[in-house]
Amino acid sequence: MDREWLTLGWKILVVRGALAVVFGILAIVWPLETAIALALLWGFWALVEGVGALVQAFQQRSGGNRWWLAGLGVVSLVVAFFAIFHPSTTAVALTWILGIWLIVRGLFELFAAFRSDLLTPRWLLVLSAVLSIVLGILFTANPGAAVVGIAVLLGVMALIWGAVFIAIGLVVRRALNNSGGTEAGPAVASA
Repeated sequence: MDREWLTLGWKILVVRGALAVVFGILAIVWPLETAIALALLWGFWALVEGVGALVQAFQQRSGGNRWWLAGLGVVSLVVAFFAIFHPSTTAVALTWILGIWLIVRGLFELFAAFRSDLLTPRWLLVLSAVLSIVLGILFTANPGAAVVGIAVLLGVMALIWGAVFIAIGLVVRRALNNSGGTEAGPAVASA
């Protein structure tokens, strides 16, 4: 294995970890702003998706999918503009959708738990179903608080991932130093 690549690799891991830690702290300190930023990002993604679907709809090879692609493109553009110009409302709406999905998922899990041919213990499926339903009810009962909670959870996860990346980077660095590896400069050229 190329030592220069590994040397650069540990630095990239530490930088990625540090960026994740910074993002995690910002998401925890400003959860509402994080949720709005995520809704904006989703809006811009939907905008690109909508334009792409419309372009694809008007290509000759789209065939019978032309109307479906055009419809998807128009819906994506409407959603995109709403998300971009009303990101806080979009974040709350997405929380509602997530809550409803969790309730429906929980009901299906509950139904599946009482099927006769199960390989897993029934109580685990019932527990999973109840947790999904309760979380879904909490999300739909207070979507504003749920948006903030999701942003804080995202921040905590980013902190954990960041710490893991930093630790991995430092372990790789220590292994390189113990095996006599050398520090590579910013321009690593290897063949």
